[in-house]
Formats: sequence, structure tokens, C-alpha cells
Amino acid sequence: MGLFNRPESRRPGFKLAFLACLAAIIVLGMGVFTRLADAGLGCPDWPGCYGHALWPSEDHEVERANAAYPHMPVEHDKTWPEMVHRYLAASLGLFTIAILAMAWRNRGPGLPLKLPAFILGFIILQGMFGMWTVTLKLWPQVVTAHLLGGFTTLSMLWLLTLRLNNQRATLPTIEISRLQALRPLALVGLLIVIGQIALGGWTTSNYADIACPDFPTCQGEWLPSMNFADGFNIFQHIGPNYLGGTLDNDARVAIHYSHRVGAIVTALYLLFLFVKLRGLNATAAKPLSVALLLVLIVQIGLGISNVVFSFPISVAVAHNLVGALLLLVMVTINYFLYTASVSRGGEQT
Repeated sequence: MGLFNRPESRRPGFKLAFLACLAAIIVLGMGVFTRLADAGLGCPDWPGCYGHALWPSEDHEVERANAAYPHMPVEHDKTWPEMVHRYLAASLGLFTIAILAMAWRNRGPGLPLKLPAFILGFIILQGMFGMWTVTLKLWPQVVTAHLLGGFTTLSMLWLLTLRLNNQRATLPTIEISRLQALRPLALVGLLIVIGQIALGGWTTSNYADIACPDFPTCQGEWLPSMNFADGFNIFQHIGPNYLGGTLDNDARVAIHYSHRVGAIVTALYLLFLFVKLRGLNATAAKPLSVALLLVLIVQIGLGISNVVFSFPISVAVAHNLVGALLLLVMVTINYFLYTASVSRGGEQT
């Protein structure tokens, strides 16, 4: 069984949902680049940029913008990433409006309508978090929530694509019972991946990426000095400005170290899940298990490369995008496990 169904068997809106997934990946990548390039406050106002629909480029525009925001002068290498990200995010909203309109027009039994409506509502909420990211000046709680919202949006769009793909595995009764036993394990794996992504978001939003500049030790020690109370204080006050971070070194080390430990836990659990998937006598399980293993290996390699090569933006962006791909693999595995049905005549796909 391939990943995608025959074109004639797909439901209306499949292509649009798939394109929206691609758009969401671009938006997520651009958002990560904006964050890692310290361009999150490249435009100190919202929704414009120093009062412009794009950004100030002419000398007189820059002069006027600097006068209006004397504490945040124009930096050309930071204005354009922020505004490009905003417009790409807006285009994703248009995609979801079109998807919802098509779902409403083709509504009927078995055709998802609630999910497209929920996705649109969630993207509107994401827009609000984008605004709060600027107005609350990179408050870590909002930045992390905004990042998780981007991953969530992509995951829901991918789930919608899978549903519109209209393809489910069919297995003999004896295999279905083994598959059902694997469902809670796969769900736990999904939650672990989400938790690790949240840890990664908290790490970047608190500028704890470089808190451990060496590998496999951290600051030359296996167990460095850490301040977990401050590092994971989610009730810290708002503002005035979190650009560059406000935590002390021990707090940042605690965050970074936790992300590394989380990576080990995630890797071990997903390897366990890989073995369980390989044990299923189902054609669809084997490519999913291979995809899980390959993406996991690449993600581990990128995580180590981040430290070894002193966190280049290209590697850091790739690490985030492959993390998104790992999340989509887990969503696909769970979809496969929870939608598989008993085959007729002993055949399976």
C-alpha cells in the first residue's frame, strides 16, 4: 500500500489540503529562520512594519521610522524576514478558507467539515499569537506557544490530507488484534515527540541554544550546575523585552540539558516503537517503520551538528523542519493504526 490513494478514489479537497501542508512547512521554516536570525522584533509594530505595508527601504522612510522608534532602529536584515513570514502565514489562512469552502460545498457523510473549520479557527488564533509575539516583545511563553501552534497547524493539515486521501489499511482479524495493542504505544510516542518539540521551543525562546557549546558534555561536565526553578518558571513576568533572553547561565543550562535528555528519551522510545512496527505482518507498517527510523537518525544527526558546528542557522532550521517531519510520521503511524480495519477474504494492504 502506497502513501497516497489512486486519484479517482480521493475525496474532494485532497490536492488543496496537500498544497496547504506544503505551504505550512514553508511558513514554519520561515518562522524558525526569523526567530533564529533574531528578527522576531525586526518590525516593532503589528501588522505593519514601522507603519509600512512591507518595510521602510528609502532613506527618508528609514529616518522617519527611526524617529518613531528610537530604541528599535531599522535593521534591514531583520525587517524583511519578519514581514515575509507574516505574509506567508496570511497566505496559509487563505488556503484554509478555500479548504473550508470546498468542504462546505461537498459536505456529506464521511467528508470532514469540523476539522477544516477547526483548522481555520486555529490559524486565526495563531495570527493572534503572532501579534502577541511582537507586542509582548518575545515573551518566551508566547513564542513557545506560537511555535507549537505552527507544528499543530501543520499536523492538523496533514491529518486532513490523510482523511481526504481516503485510504485505510485492511488486515486479517489476527493482525488487527496485534495492531490494536500497539495503538496506545504509538499515541504515547506521539505525545513524547510533542513534548520534545515543546522543550526545543522553550530552549530557543529562552536563548538557551548555546548554553552547552560542547558535546557530549555540557560546559566540560557531564552534570553541570543547573537552575531548574528559574529555567522552567512559566509564570515569569511580561517584558519589558526578551530579545537575547533574560535568564542567567545556570537556568539556560538547565533548559538545554533537559532538551538533550529529552532527545535521548525520545530516541529510545521511538526505536522501541520501530521494533514493534516491524513485528506487524502488515505491508503498510514496514515503510512507516523505515520512515520513522530514517527521520529519527537524521534528526539526531542534526541535533548533534547544531552543537558541533556552533549552531549555524541552516542546520538549526533543518533541525526544526526535520522535527516537523518526525511529527508528521508519528501522526501517519497513529492514523494507520487507528483506522485499519478487518480485511475480507484474508487479503491485506
